[in-house]
Amino acid sequence: MERCLFVILLVSLNYFLRVFAYTINSEIGKEEQCMHETRTTEFKEKITNTFLKTVSAFSNYDGGEVLFGIDDNGNIKGLSDVKQACLDIENKINDSITPQPDYTLELQNNDRTIKLTVKSGLQKPYLYKSKAYKRNDTATIEVDTLELSRLILEGKNIRFEELRYEEQELTFDTLCQKLKEYIQIETFNQDTLKTLNLYNNTIGYNNAAGILADENHFPGIDMVKFGENISVIHKRATFNHISILTVYEKAAEVFKDYYQYEEIQGTDRKKIEKIPEAAFREAIANALIHRAWDVESQIKVSMFDDRIEIISPGGLPSGITEDEYLSGKLSVLRNRNLANVFYRLGFVEIFGTGITRIKQLYEEGLMQPDFEVSENTIKIVLPIFEKNLNLTEDERKIYKILSRTMLKSISEIAPYAPFGKSKTTKLLKEMSEKGVVEIEGKGKGTKYVIK
Repeated sequence: MERCLFVILLVSLNYFLRVFAYTINSEIGKEEQCMHETRTTEFKEKITNTFLKTVSAFSNYDGGEVLFGIDDNGNIKGLSDVKQACLDIENKINDSITPQPDYTLELQNNDRTIKLTVKSGLQKPYLYKSKAYKRNDTATIEVDTLELSRLILEGKNIRFEELRYEEQELTFDTLCQKLKEYIQIETFNQDTLKTLNLYNNTIGYNNAAGILADENHFPGIDMVKFGENISVIHKRATFNHISILTVYEKAAEVFKDYYQYEEIQGTDRKKIEKIPEAAFREAIANALIHRAWDVESQIKVSMFDDRIEIISPGGLPSGITEDEYLSGKLSVLRNRNLANVFYRLGFVEIFGTGITRIKQLYEEGLMQPDFEVSENTIKIVLPIFEKNLNLTEDERKIYKILSRTMLKSISEIAPYAPFGKSKTTKLLKEMSEKGVVEIEGKGKGTKYVIK
């Protein structure tokens, strides 16, 4: 009897172990299938010198991993001699990359593959055969001259705004006026500029001083008010080669012409804002102090009837991810001296809360601002502010399809709605009763437009 129980127990245990092993292998297989190259991950089936360019790229920017023994499709092929492979990798890096990068090697997948982890270095640029590299999506490419100069400055812990400005005969009437107006300083002199880190006895005026000077050679803002489409331009205003404090105020003046008006309510005049001025000022201030000033390109402000788009040159500074930027939890200042001046004047918060503040201003809005980050630009979209008039989730979906200027029939709306034609018509009628949608015509000629 005891022998029978033992046999049953042994068989059961064996079955359990086989099921467990199958489950584990299945999960590993799933993981392997999901593996793919990214901006910070590269696969190498064999050890060739091509991975050294990627080591340069990872060291120069945000770090990453190179996985050896894995093909381009993420399939594990394995290496014949992983110990010798580790030595080869180490020797190739030490002999070919200058200066010495910070990296580690780790055996994986039952010692069949090797993970090379490369950290972002402090002694940039890291060169392979006298060239610096960066990642472009999943490819590794050589950096251009501008990018190389940025890496050199970063390696020396110097920022573009801290370099000597080529013109040393500068005036600061605008800066002086703003400081007296906003923080009530009594005297403005060279000591003031030293306190603001705009001048020192070694190099004189730096680029930050030049950007704040009354006249300079830096690009500013190009503002365009479009009509019903981008082929129709109602107004164009360009502000270049002047203090960014002046640029900031002039941009606000153009904004007011199109997105603010007064409405008489009884005996009172009430200012109506189509887009919150505070949100626009925050977006412009952030564009001015966070942009890459070594790029000869203007900040582009495109104004439409239903939105404003602000595009600033230069992507995110090194050391911050897109998620960190959008969440407002972490701020890395590209131009800390400019940010300091704007902070002292009360134009921005020093800790990079601009995105958070813009979002807060739209908390009660039907449409929300949009933020897009690319390698070379940052784009902020500020929609017309409309209060959420207790629209349901389904009604909001319909609202986004409608236009403020163009009448649309049900046949033009329904194909883009996630509901049937009858439900879409019913939702439009309910939105009309709420005063959000205006209905014109009857029968087949019925059309809808945002009120």
